[in-house]
Amino acid sequence: MTPSAAATTPAWHRRAADFLRTPEGHSALLGFLGAAMIMFGGFGAGSVRREDPLLESMHLSWLRFGHGSILSAAIVWIGVLCMIGAWARLGRSALRGDVGLRGLRFIVPLWTFPLLFAVPMFSRDAYSYLAQGALLRDGFDPYEVGPVVNPGILLDNVSNVWTTTTTPYGPVHLLLTDAIVRLTGDNVIAGTMLLRITMLPGLALMVWGVPHLARKLGGNPAIALWLAVLNPLVLIHLIGGVHNEMLMVGLMVAGIALALERKHMFGIGLIAFAVAIKATAGVALPFIVWIWMIHEREDAAAQGTEAPNPIRSFIKTAGSGFAMFVVVLGSTSLIAGVGLGWTTALSGSNKIINWLSLPTLVAELSTAATSWLTGNHFDDILQVTRLVSAVVLIGIIAFVWWRFRTTERDAVMGIVIVMVAIVILSPAALPWYYSWPLAVAAGFALSPTTLAILVGLSSWLMLIFQPDGSIGMYSFPHVVLATFASVVAAMTLRTEDPLRLRGHAPEKVPAEATSTAL
Repeated sequence: MTPSAAATTPAWHRRAADFLRTPEGHSALLGFLGAAMIMFGGFGAGSVRREDPLLESMHLSWLRFGHGSILSAAIVWIGVLCMIGAWARLGRSALRGDVGLRGLRFIVPLWTFPLLFAVPMFSRDAYSYLAQGALLRDGFDPYEVGPVVNPGILLDNVSNVWTTTTTPYGPVHLLLTDAIVRLTGDNVIAGTMLLRITMLPGLALMVWGVPHLARKLGGNPAIALWLAVLNPLVLIHLIGGVHNEMLMVGLMVAGIALALERKHMFGIGLIAFAVAIKATAGVALPFIVWIWMIHEREDAAAQGTEAPNPIRSFIKTAGSGFAMFVVVLGSTSLIAGVGLGWTTALSGSNKIINWLSLPTLVAELSTAATSWLTGNHFDDILQVTRLVSAVVLIGIIAFVWWRFRTTERDAVMGIVIVMVAIVILSPAALPWYYSWPLAVAAGFALSPTTLAILVGLSSWLMLIFQPDGSIGMYSFPHVVLATFASVVAAMTLRTEDPLRLRGHAPEKVPAEATSTAL
């Protein structure tokens, strides 16, 4: 580039070009290539429509069958491995301080952009969302009936298990999906694209909120953004898979960050909106009460006045927070024209059976151990394990809420613990559920060893489902390959060449390396 051309090139353009020439920029490009491969491979191997006239008109329907399907799946899996490898390499660079928050923020849209044009990946939930919106649009109450009562193209693509299930999501979710299907009609492609666009504010809130959490909790903002946002488990599942967790988690994280900044009512309001999308976010609200009370005590100490009475302080903060919660839930329910039926529809997730859920795992192991003697009583055992897990979960929530009330850090840690307990002990668990606690936990100072474990776990969860949304964890070869790839990803965070393919001793990241470049 000539000096005159360089002078007229925008500064951001020059910075981006310079960054892409670095090893970290190469990792960014590798991740972009992986996302593009997922997009292209997804047209044949993803959660495609049962009848796809677009592919047929482009003479590409062969991608869904026979050798074309195998080729498509191979392209998707190579893309997923590219993204995981690039992510692990970026984490190693962040630990060394070679890439900072600005560089990582630049990579977020780079990796997200190709996924915006993919078919739904690793899940068919997007089709259920559109069908739920169509119910409200067409005068049905989604909390009373399932999509099966409203035949049409949108229903045709819903997974069979969910056609009779009422909506377990809140009124904001229904308002969004209703608005989308009113704009796009029964156009599945346009509806899916618009669904993804409505998820992007959640991603933006995470990009803003996760580093803010890290600054308040003593963590590393760059490491937090890398772990919670650039994580392929988050981008591929929540953006590629089109899950409303993207909005829920973004609103929840931003709400917690605002509460830590002493903007308590605004924080509670955002979390209430997150609850109005998916109820799980509500577990954060009781801990926000502790944070508010801690701030009141600190303000009194700073002013040299008497500390507020704990009971009065609790009534004031909890009452104000509850009022905000009622206003948000009540107004959105009124606008949507629905009641609180979604709270009873949460039990619909009981249809999900896989051993990511501890009660399901215990039931499967118990059945395997006793079936030779008593026969197959899996359903009966599962009812017992789910009941016991529910009781244990209630006890954990109560204990953790009371135990983690002393400091801001305690309260946020309590949110993480409760969310992990919910994911593990609930009747159903899916890989992307782990994005809930991960987004909050990323704000803490985490050792390289802990980060390596989280890289391995995130990678395994990313790899354990099939691109078309089917479960791969009951295939032994699939589990073995996913586990091997996850171990290599975890080792890649600490070691440049974990498999020693280059024939020399790999360079390791020092255990104390925790800073990042700005």
